[in-house]
Amino acid sequence: MNALLIPLCATLLSGTPATQAAKPAAAAPAKEAHEAHDGPCHHPETAQGAPESTDGVLTRGEPLKGLPKVELATLLKSPEGMNGKSIALEGKVRKACEKKGCWMELAPGDKGPGVRVTFKDYGFFVPLDSAGRTATVEGVVKVADLSEETAKHYEGEGAIVPRGKDGKAREVQLVATAVVLKK
Repeated sequence: MNALLIPLCATLLSGTPATQAAKPAAAAPAKEAHEAHDGPCHHPETAQGAPESTDGVLTRGEPLKGLPKVELATLLKSPEGMNGKSIALEGKVRKACEKKGCWMELAPGDKGPGVRVTFKDYGFFVPLDSAGRTATVEGVVKVADLSEETAKHYEGEGAIVPRGKDGKAREVQLVATAVVLKK
């Protein structure tokens, strides 16, 4: 009798069938993150969704530290020389992730290459409607070759993914520790 009551009590207390309670706890959130993002998700779900937009100034992450400022055009022209360096960058947000606010793209215009800004350890996100704002960001530059799966994932979120003559996706990224958005 006790053998029957223990699984029944576990089921009633947890609110899930005993067979599901035995599954690892990390499996459910990861699956939900994938489903919520409508495809294979390349990053963990650690931040609490995109914050609501405001009319004024929105700050995320750490306070700005006054890192050396680099012009957006200069970074895009020769990113290899900046790879791995901590810099400050300012520019117009051309696009932001429309699903979670987990990235934004700074670019000088509507077409052509830009800089994808992600957020250190995905510890914070930006508003889904960040496009059109002016952003000041600080972080580390990374020149990255993207897998085809990741490139298609970004394109599915509305990003412009630059491709080399060989057709491979490659982009300039900045992993931000600090973000200030202004309308």
